[in-house]
Amino acid sequence: MVVNRVGHEGKLNFWGQSFVADPFGRVIAKASADKEEVLVVACDLDKIEETRQNWPFLRDRRIDSYKGLSQRFLDPDPTNR
Repeated sequence: MVVNRVGHEGKLNFWGQSFVADPFGRVIAKASADKEEVLVVACDLDKIEETRQNWPFLRDRRIDSYKGLSQRFLDPDPTNR
């Protein structure tokens, strides 16, 4: 799922076109570029789980290495000199 707002704020123009994609990246629903909308999309949870189990790059990812992504700036490790 990708979310983007529409309209204008000051000099900024927002493009909208939020969308929902299946596990293979195929767009299954897309909002417009010029009006506010709410997408309600049925997602096949079994297909999502099947994809996670059968695609090794999703199954074997190292989520412990992502923890730095939640920080704005990485603090230096004082134990790593």
